Amino acid sequence: MSRTTATFLCAECGAASPRWAGRCPSCGAWNSISETATIAPTKKAAAPLVATPLHGVDETGTVARPSGVGELDRVLGGGFVPGSTTLLFGEPGIGKSTLALMTLRAHAARGERVLLVAAEESASQVAQRARRLGDVPDGLDVIATSDVAAAAATLLAHPPTLCVVDSVSAMVDDSVGSVAGSVTQVRHAADILCGIAKQTGTALVLVGHVTKDGELSGPRALEHLVDTVVRVDGDRHGALRLVRALKHRFGPTGEVGLLEMSGDGLREVPDPSLTLRGEGLDVPGVATTVITDGSRSLVVEIQALVATGSGSPRRVAHQVSSQRLSLLLAVLEARCHVDVSGSDVFATTAGGLPAVEPAADLALALAVASVAKGVCIPRSWAALGEVGLAGELRSVGSLTRRLKELSRLGITTVLVPLAGDVEEIPGLTVVRCRSLLDAIHAVTTGS
Repeated sequence: MSRTTATFLCAECGAASPRWAGRCPSCGAWNSISETATIAPTKKAAAPLVATPLHGVDETGTVARPSGVGELDRVLGGGFVPGSTTLLFGEPGIGKSTLALMTLRAHAARGERVLLVAAEESASQVAQRARRLGDVPDGLDVIATSDVAAAAATLLAHPPTLCVVDSVSAMVDDSVGSVAGSVTQVRHAADILCGIAKQTGTALVLVGHVTKDGELSGPRALEHLVDTVVRVDGDRHGALRLVRALKHRFGPTGEVGLLEMSGDGLREVPDPSLTLRGEGLDVPGVATTVITDGSRSLVVEIQALVATGSGSPRRVAHQVSSQRLSLLLAVLEARCHVDVSGSDVFATTAGGLPAVEPAADLALALAVASVAKGVCIPRSWAALGEVGLAGELRSVGSLTRRLKELSRLGITTVLVPLAGDVEEIPGLTVVRCRSLLDAIHAVTTGS
Protein backbone atom coordinates (compact mmCIF):
# COMPACT_ATOMS: atom_id res chain seq x y z
CA MET A 1 0.00 0.00 0.00
CA SER A 2 1.06 3.57 -0.56
CA ARG A 3 -0.21 6.97 0.34
CA THR A 4 -0.13 10.33 -1.43
CA THR A 5 1.49 13.25 0.37
CA ALA A 6 2.04 16.88 -0.55
CA THR A 7 5.58 18.20 -0.63
CA PHE A 8 6.66 21.76 -1.32
CA LEU A 9 9.82 21.96 -3.48
CA CYS A 10 11.98 24.96 -4.40
CA ALA A 11 12.43 25.36 -8.16
CA GLU A 12 15.88 26.93 -7.65
CA CYS A 13 17.67 24.56 -5.27
CA GLY A 14 15.29 21.59 -4.94
CA ALA A 15 14.99 21.85 -1.15
CA ALA A 16 11.83 20.31 0.33
CA SER A 17 9.63 22.15 2.84
CA PRO A 18 6.69 20.88 4.92
CA ARG A 19 4.63 23.97 4.02
CA TRP A 20 4.55 26.76 1.47
CA ALA A 21 6.59 29.91 2.05
CA GLY A 22 7.20 33.02 0.01
CA ARG A 23 10.96 32.67 0.36
CA CYS A 24 12.95 29.45 0.25
CA PRO A 25 14.62 28.90 3.65
CA SER A 26 17.51 27.07 1.96
CA CYS A 27 18.65 29.31 -0.91
CA GLY A 28 16.67 32.49 -0.21
CA ALA A 29 14.90 32.63 -3.60
CA TRP A 30 11.50 34.36 -3.65
CA ASN A 31 8.31 32.78 -5.05
CA SER A 32 10.14 29.60 -6.05
CA ILE A 33 8.29 27.07 -3.86
CA SER A 34 5.46 25.04 -5.38
CA GLU A 35 3.43 22.06 -4.22
CA THR A 36 4.23 18.62 -5.65
CA ALA A 37 2.33 15.44 -4.98
CA THR A 38 4.48 12.45 -4.08
CA ILE A 39 3.58 8.83 -3.47
CA ALA A 40 5.20 7.43 -0.36
CA PRO A 41 5.18 3.62 -0.08
CA THR A 42 4.39 2.08 3.28
CA LYS A 43 7.38 0.70 5.11
CA LYS A 44 7.94 -3.01 5.38
CA ALA A 45 10.48 -5.09 7.21
CA ALA A 46 13.76 -5.40 5.31
CA ALA A 47 15.81 -8.57 5.16
CA PRO A 48 19.38 -8.28 6.49
CA LEU A 49 22.18 -8.10 3.93
CA VAL A 50 25.35 -10.17 3.91
CA ALA A 51 28.40 -7.96 4.43
CA THR A 52 31.40 -8.45 2.12
CA PRO A 53 35.00 -8.07 3.38
CA LEU A 54 36.37 -4.92 1.78
CA HIS A 55 39.82 -6.41 1.13
CA GLY A 56 38.22 -9.05 -1.08
CA VAL A 57 36.27 -6.71 -3.35
CA ASP A 58 37.40 -6.83 -7.00
CA GLU A 59 38.50 -3.45 -8.43
CA THR A 60 38.62 -4.43 -12.11
CA GLY A 61 35.18 -2.92 -12.74
CA THR A 62 36.41 0.58 -11.86
CA VAL A 63 39.21 0.80 -14.43
CA ALA A 64 38.69 3.92 -16.54
CA ARG A 65 38.37 3.69 -20.31
CA PRO A 66 39.99 6.52 -22.32
CA SER A 67 37.48 9.05 -23.61
CA GLY A 68 39.41 9.63 -26.83
CA VAL A 69 40.06 13.29 -25.95
CA GLY A 70 43.43 13.58 -24.24
CA GLU A 71 42.65 16.78 -22.35
CA LEU A 72 39.41 15.30 -21.01
CA ASP A 73 41.27 12.17 -19.93
CA ARG A 74 43.72 14.41 -18.06
CA VAL A 75 40.82 15.93 -16.10
CA LEU A 76 39.10 12.57 -15.46
CA GLY A 77 42.27 10.76 -14.47
CA GLY A 78 42.22 8.38 -17.43
CA GLY A 79 38.68 8.42 -18.81
CA PHE A 80 35.17 7.22 -18.02
CA VAL A 81 34.63 4.49 -15.43
CA PRO A 82 32.04 1.83 -16.44
CA GLY A 83 28.76 2.33 -14.60
CA SER A 84 29.64 5.89 -13.59
CA THR A 85 27.66 9.05 -14.31
CA THR A 86 29.37 12.26 -15.42
CA LEU A 87 27.60 15.61 -15.44
CA LEU A 88 28.99 17.89 -18.16
CA PHE A 89 27.78 21.49 -18.02
CA GLY A 90 28.63 24.97 -19.25
CA GLU A 91 27.20 28.06 -20.88
CA PRO A 92 25.27 27.84 -24.19
CA GLY A 93 27.56 27.60 -27.20
CA ILE A 94 30.66 26.79 -25.15
CA GLY A 95 31.14 23.36 -26.77
CA LYS A 96 29.48 20.84 -24.41
CA SER A 97 27.66 18.93 -27.15
CA THR A 98 30.72 19.00 -29.40
CA LEU A 99 32.94 17.57 -26.66
CA ALA A 100 30.39 14.85 -25.87
CA LEU A 101 30.09 13.95 -29.56
CA MET A 102 33.87 13.75 -29.87
CA THR A 103 34.01 11.18 -27.08
CA LEU A 104 31.23 9.15 -28.71
CA ARG A 105 33.08 9.13 -32.06
CA ALA A 106 36.31 8.04 -30.38
CA HIS A 107 34.62 5.13 -28.60
CA ALA A 108 32.81 4.04 -31.77
CA ALA A 109 36.08 4.19 -33.73
CA ARG A 110 37.49 1.60 -31.29
CA GLY A 111 34.68 -0.78 -32.20
CA GLU A 112 32.48 -0.07 -29.19
CA ARG A 113 28.75 0.53 -29.36
CA VAL A 114 27.73 3.96 -28.07
CA LEU A 115 24.43 5.82 -27.89
CA LEU A 116 23.41 9.46 -28.05
CA VAL A 117 20.01 10.37 -26.59
CA ALA A 118 19.19 13.62 -28.40
CA ALA A 119 16.51 15.32 -26.33
CA GLU A 120 16.84 18.74 -27.98
CA GLU A 121 17.67 17.90 -31.61
CA SER A 122 16.44 15.60 -34.35
CA ALA A 123 18.55 12.73 -35.66
CA SER A 124 19.27 14.63 -38.88
CA GLN A 125 20.51 17.66 -36.96
CA VAL A 126 22.82 15.48 -34.90
CA ALA A 127 24.12 13.75 -38.04
CA GLN A 128 24.86 17.10 -39.68
CA ARG A 129 26.83 18.25 -36.64
CA ALA A 130 28.68 14.93 -36.39
CA ARG A 131 29.84 15.08 -40.01
CA ARG A 132 31.44 18.45 -39.38
CA LEU A 133 33.79 16.63 -37.00
CA GLY A 134 34.76 14.06 -39.65
CA ASP A 135 33.60 10.65 -40.78
CA VAL A 136 30.95 9.06 -38.57
CA PRO A 137 32.11 5.54 -37.55
CA ASP A 138 29.86 2.52 -37.25
CA GLY A 139 28.50 1.83 -33.79
CA LEU A 140 27.43 5.40 -33.02
CA ASP A 141 23.65 5.19 -32.62
CA VAL A 142 21.21 8.00 -31.87
CA ILE A 143 17.66 8.18 -30.62
CA ALA A 144 15.81 11.49 -30.75
CA THR A 145 13.53 11.46 -27.74
CA SER A 146 12.90 13.38 -24.54
CA ASP A 147 10.90 10.52 -22.98
CA VAL A 148 12.72 9.16 -19.93
CA ALA A 149 10.87 5.81 -20.10
CA ALA A 150 11.80 5.29 -23.77
CA ALA A 151 15.44 6.13 -23.17
CA ALA A 152 15.57 3.84 -20.14
CA ALA A 153 14.01 0.95 -22.06
CA THR A 154 16.56 1.39 -24.87
CA LEU A 155 19.48 1.34 -22.43
CA LEU A 156 18.18 -1.82 -20.77
CA ALA A 157 17.47 -3.63 -24.04
CA HIS A 158 20.85 -2.89 -25.67
CA PRO A 159 23.33 -1.51 -23.10
CA PRO A 160 26.04 0.57 -24.83
CA THR A 161 29.56 1.17 -23.58
CA LEU A 162 28.96 4.92 -23.40
CA CYS A 163 25.70 6.87 -23.44
CA VAL A 164 25.34 10.65 -23.70
CA VAL A 165 22.04 12.35 -22.79
CA ASP A 166 21.89 15.82 -24.33
CA SER A 167 20.43 17.32 -22.31
CA VAL A 168 19.08 16.02 -19.00
CA SER A 169 17.08 19.24 -18.53
CA ALA A 170 14.93 18.35 -21.55
CA MET A 171 14.03 14.83 -20.41
CA VAL A 172 10.40 14.34 -19.34
CA ASP A 173 8.43 11.57 -17.63
CA ASP A 174 4.65 11.86 -18.04
CA SER A 175 4.09 10.14 -14.71
CA VAL A 176 5.66 13.11 -12.93
CA GLY A 177 3.25 15.99 -12.58
CA SER A 178 5.53 18.87 -13.55
CA VAL A 179 6.85 20.58 -16.67
CA ALA A 180 10.11 19.78 -18.45
CA GLY A 181 13.17 21.33 -16.85
CA SER A 182 11.61 21.55 -13.40
CA VAL A 183 13.49 20.38 -10.34
CA THR A 184 11.27 17.32 -10.00
CA GLN A 185 11.65 16.25 -13.63
CA VAL A 186 15.43 16.71 -13.75
CA ARG A 187 15.99 14.84 -10.51
CA HIS A 188 13.61 12.05 -11.52
CA ALA A 189 15.25 11.59 -14.93
CA ALA A 190 18.76 11.61 -13.52
CA ASP A 191 17.81 9.14 -10.79
CA ILE A 192 16.40 6.63 -13.29
CA LEU A 193 19.26 6.95 -15.80
CA CYS A 194 21.96 6.73 -13.12
CA GLY A 195 20.40 3.57 -11.73
CA ILE A 196 20.36 1.94 -15.16
CA ALA A 197 23.99 2.96 -15.79
CA LYS A 198 25.11 1.22 -12.60
CA GLN A 199 22.98 -1.81 -13.40
CA THR A 200 24.28 -2.27 -16.96
CA GLY A 201 27.85 -0.97 -16.57
CA THR A 202 27.26 1.83 -19.06
CA ALA A 203 29.33 4.99 -18.67
CA LEU A 204 26.69 7.74 -18.66
CA VAL A 205 27.26 11.41 -19.54
CA LEU A 206 24.51 13.90 -18.72
CA VAL A 207 24.78 17.27 -20.44
CA GLY A 208 23.44 20.11 -18.29
CA HIS A 209 22.78 23.83 -18.61
CA VAL A 210 23.68 26.82 -16.46
CA THR A 211 21.59 29.60 -14.97
CA LYS A 212 22.01 33.30 -15.70
CA ASP A 213 24.42 33.46 -12.76
CA GLY A 214 26.64 30.79 -14.32
CA GLU A 215 25.68 28.06 -11.86
CA LEU A 216 24.44 24.58 -12.73
CA SER A 217 20.77 24.59 -13.66
CA GLY A 218 18.46 22.22 -11.82
CA PRO A 219 18.44 20.81 -8.29
CA ARG A 220 21.60 20.84 -6.19
CA ALA A 221 20.87 17.19 -5.44
CA LEU A 222 21.89 16.44 -9.03
CA GLU A 223 25.53 17.15 -8.19
CA HIS A 224 25.39 14.72 -5.26
CA LEU A 225 23.71 12.04 -7.36
CA VAL A 226 26.36 11.83 -10.09
CA ASP A 227 29.93 10.58 -9.69
CA THR A 228 31.72 13.33 -11.60
CA VAL A 229 30.92 16.98 -12.32
CA VAL A 230 32.83 18.56 -15.22
CA ARG A 231 32.52 22.20 -16.21
CA VAL A 232 33.46 23.69 -19.59
CA ASP A 233 34.50 27.35 -19.33
CA GLY A 234 35.70 29.96 -21.75
CA ASP A 235 34.80 33.07 -23.66
CA ARG A 236 32.29 32.28 -26.40
CA HIS A 237 33.91 34.98 -28.54
CA GLY A 238 37.34 33.39 -28.08
CA ALA A 239 38.72 30.00 -29.03
CA LEU A 240 40.13 28.75 -25.72
CA ARG A 241 38.05 26.31 -23.65
CA LEU A 242 38.91 25.15 -20.13
CA VAL A 243 37.67 21.79 -18.84
CA ARG A 244 37.67 21.31 -15.06
CA ALA A 245 36.45 18.57 -12.73
CA LEU A 246 34.58 20.10 -9.79
CA LYS A 247 33.86 16.68 -8.31
CA HIS A 248 35.33 13.27 -9.11
CA ARG A 249 34.78 10.15 -7.03
CA PHE A 250 37.41 8.14 -8.90
CA GLY A 251 40.33 10.55 -8.68
CA PRO A 252 41.56 13.97 -7.61
CA THR A 253 40.04 17.24 -8.76
CA GLY A 254 41.81 20.47 -9.66
CA GLU A 255 43.28 19.37 -12.99
CA VAL A 256 42.51 21.50 -16.03
CA GLY A 257 42.25 20.57 -19.71
CA LEU A 258 42.77 23.12 -22.48
CA LEU A 259 40.99 22.86 -25.80
CA GLU A 260 40.66 25.21 -28.74
CA MET A 261 37.45 25.67 -30.71
CA SER A 262 37.89 25.42 -34.47
CA GLY A 263 35.72 24.94 -37.50
CA ASP A 264 35.85 21.15 -37.22
CA GLY A 265 35.34 20.86 -33.47
CA LEU A 266 37.53 21.11 -30.39
CA ARG A 267 41.25 20.57 -30.74
CA GLU A 268 43.81 19.88 -28.05
CA VAL A 269 46.29 22.68 -27.45
CA PRO A 270 49.79 21.17 -27.96
CA ASP A 271 51.69 23.91 -26.09
CA PRO A 272 49.38 26.12 -24.00
CA SER A 273 52.14 28.49 -22.88
CA LEU A 274 52.88 29.50 -26.48
CA THR A 275 49.18 30.13 -27.08
CA LEU A 276 48.69 32.17 -23.92
CA ARG A 277 51.61 34.49 -24.51
CA GLY A 278 51.16 37.68 -26.52
CA GLU A 279 52.56 38.62 -29.92
CA GLY A 280 55.62 40.36 -28.48
CA LEU A 281 55.14 44.13 -28.86
CA ASP A 282 57.83 46.13 -27.06
CA VAL A 283 55.58 48.62 -25.29
CA PRO A 284 55.18 49.60 -21.63
CA GLY A 285 52.52 47.73 -19.70
CA VAL A 286 53.38 44.15 -20.70
CA ALA A 287 54.74 41.66 -18.17
CA THR A 288 55.18 37.89 -18.25
CA THR A 289 54.43 35.51 -15.39
CA VAL A 290 53.56 31.85 -14.89
CA ILE A 291 50.55 30.41 -13.07
CA THR A 292 49.88 26.87 -11.92
CA ASP A 293 46.64 25.03 -12.58
CA GLY A 294 46.54 21.44 -11.43
CA SER A 295 49.80 19.81 -12.46
CA ARG A 296 50.41 22.39 -15.17
CA SER A 297 52.55 25.51 -15.22
CA LEU A 298 51.24 27.99 -17.79
CA VAL A 299 53.09 31.08 -18.95
CA VAL A 300 50.76 34.04 -19.45
CA GLU A 301 51.21 37.65 -20.45
CA ILE A 302 49.59 40.35 -18.33
CA GLN A 303 48.80 43.65 -20.01
CA ALA A 304 48.00 46.96 -18.35
CA LEU A 305 47.03 50.36 -19.66
CA VAL A 306 46.90 53.68 -17.79
CA ALA A 307 44.94 56.41 -19.57
CA THR A 308 43.65 59.89 -18.78
CA GLY A 309 39.94 59.73 -18.06
CA SER A 310 37.12 62.13 -17.34
CA GLY A 311 35.14 62.04 -14.13
CA SER A 312 35.70 59.27 -11.64
CA PRO A 313 38.68 57.03 -12.55
CA ARG A 314 37.75 53.57 -13.75
CA ARG A 315 39.33 50.28 -12.79
CA VAL A 316 38.63 47.58 -15.38
CA ALA A 317 39.97 44.07 -14.72
CA HIS A 318 39.42 41.25 -17.23
CA GLN A 319 40.75 37.76 -16.43
CA VAL A 320 42.59 39.22 -13.44
CA SER A 321 41.24 39.83 -9.96
CA SER A 322 39.65 43.26 -9.60
CA GLN A 323 40.26 43.14 -5.83
CA ARG A 324 43.95 42.38 -6.33
CA LEU A 325 44.22 45.18 -8.89
CA SER A 326 42.75 47.73 -6.44
CA LEU A 327 45.09 46.49 -3.70
CA LEU A 328 48.16 46.74 -5.94
CA LEU A 329 47.27 50.26 -7.07
CA ALA A 330 47.09 51.32 -3.43
CA VAL A 331 50.47 49.69 -2.68
CA LEU A 332 52.05 51.34 -5.73
CA GLU A 333 50.89 54.75 -4.55
CA ALA A 334 51.68 54.37 -0.84
CA ARG A 335 54.92 52.35 -0.98
CA CYS A 336 56.42 52.95 -4.43
CA HIS A 337 55.43 56.55 -5.26
CA VAL A 338 53.60 55.47 -8.42
CA ASP A 339 50.38 57.50 -8.37
CA VAL A 340 47.66 56.58 -10.89
CA SER A 341 44.74 57.54 -8.64
CA GLY A 342 43.41 60.09 -11.16
CA SER A 343 43.76 57.85 -14.23
CA ASP A 344 41.78 55.02 -15.74
CA VAL A 345 43.51 51.68 -15.27
CA PHE A 346 42.79 48.62 -17.44
CA ALA A 347 44.27 45.17 -16.91
CA THR A 348 43.83 41.86 -18.73
CA THR A 349 45.65 38.72 -19.84
CA ALA A 350 46.58 37.66 -23.35
CA GLY A 351 45.02 34.41 -24.56
CA GLY A 352 41.94 34.40 -22.35
CA LEU A 353 43.24 32.35 -19.40
CA PRO A 354 42.43 33.82 -15.96
CA ALA A 355 45.42 34.82 -13.82
CA VAL A 356 43.82 35.37 -10.43
CA GLU A 357 46.28 33.63 -8.10
CA PRO A 358 48.50 35.81 -5.86
CA ALA A 359 51.62 34.65 -7.74
CA ALA A 360 50.62 37.03 -10.57
CA ASP A 361 50.66 40.08 -8.26
CA LEU A 362 54.21 41.15 -9.06
CA ALA A 363 53.75 40.94 -12.84
CA LEU A 364 50.48 42.90 -12.65
CA ALA A 365 52.03 45.61 -10.47
CA LEU A 366 55.08 45.88 -12.72
CA ALA A 367 52.87 46.16 -15.79
CA VAL A 368 51.06 49.16 -14.28
CA ALA A 369 54.28 50.73 -13.01
CA SER A 370 56.00 50.37 -16.39
CA VAL A 371 53.19 52.31 -18.07
CA ALA A 372 53.31 55.05 -15.44
CA LYS A 373 57.09 55.38 -15.83
CA GLY A 374 57.17 54.82 -19.60
CA VAL A 375 59.59 51.88 -19.36
CA CYS A 376 59.33 48.67 -21.38
CA ILE A 377 59.85 45.38 -19.57
CA PRO A 378 62.12 43.17 -21.73
CA ARG A 379 60.39 40.23 -23.39
CA SER A 380 63.02 37.91 -21.92
CA TRP A 381 62.06 38.92 -18.37
CA ALA A 382 59.36 37.50 -16.12
CA ALA A 383 58.12 38.16 -12.60
CA LEU A 384 56.71 35.92 -9.85
CA GLY A 385 55.52 36.79 -6.37
CA GLU A 386 52.72 37.85 -4.07
CA VAL A 387 52.65 41.51 -3.00
CA GLY A 388 51.66 42.39 0.57
CA LEU A 389 50.18 45.64 1.86
CA ALA A 390 53.58 46.69 3.19
CA GLY A 391 55.01 46.34 -0.31
CA GLU A 392 56.94 43.19 0.59
CA LEU A 393 57.18 40.23 -1.77
CA ARG A 394 56.08 36.84 -0.51
CA SER A 395 57.11 33.46 -1.85
CA VAL A 396 54.81 31.31 -4.00
CA GLY A 397 54.43 27.55 -4.31
CA SER A 398 56.02 25.33 -6.97
CA LEU A 399 58.63 27.99 -7.70
CA THR A 400 61.15 25.65 -9.30
CA ARG A 401 58.52 24.11 -11.55
CA ARG A 402 57.40 27.55 -12.67
CA LEU A 403 60.98 28.63 -13.41
CA LYS A 404 61.61 25.55 -15.55
CA GLU A 405 58.58 26.37 -17.69
CA LEU A 406 59.80 29.96 -18.13
CA SER A 407 63.26 28.73 -19.10
CA ARG A 408 61.75 26.37 -21.67
CA LEU A 409 60.13 29.34 -23.43
CA GLY A 410 63.33 31.34 -23.62
CA ILE A 411 62.97 33.55 -20.54
CA THR A 412 66.44 34.55 -19.28
CA THR A 413 65.72 36.73 -16.22
CA VAL A 414 63.08 36.21 -13.51
CA LEU A 415 62.25 38.51 -10.60
CA VAL A 416 61.28 36.46 -7.56
CA PRO A 417 60.76 37.09 -3.81
CA LEU A 418 63.73 36.89 -1.45
CA ALA A 419 62.29 33.87 0.37
CA GLY A 420 61.96 30.44 -1.21
CA ASP A 421 64.39 27.74 -2.29
CA VAL A 422 65.18 27.54 -6.00
CA GLU A 423 67.44 25.07 -7.74
CA GLU A 424 69.86 26.43 -10.31
CA ILE A 425 68.56 26.30 -13.88
CA PRO A 426 71.10 26.72 -16.73
CA GLY A 427 70.62 29.90 -18.75
CA LEU A 428 68.20 31.45 -16.25
CA THR A 429 69.15 34.40 -14.03
CA VAL A 430 67.09 34.67 -10.84
CA VAL A 431 66.92 38.17 -9.34
CA ARG A 432 65.88 38.21 -5.68
CA CYS A 433 63.77 41.20 -4.62
CA ARG A 434 62.75 42.06 -1.07
CA SER A 435 59.96 44.46 -2.02
CA LEU A 436 57.90 45.72 -4.93
CA LEU A 437 60.02 48.89 -4.94
CA ASP A 438 63.16 46.78 -5.47
CA ALA A 439 61.49 45.00 -8.41
CA ILE A 440 60.47 48.30 -10.01
CA HIS A 441 64.05 49.55 -9.62
CA ALA A 442 65.39 46.38 -11.28
CA VAL A 443 63.06 46.88 -14.24
CA THR A 444 63.79 50.59 -14.68
CA THR A 445 67.55 50.16 -14.41
CA GLY A 446 67.74 46.86 -16.28
CA SER A 447 69.67 45.14 -13.50
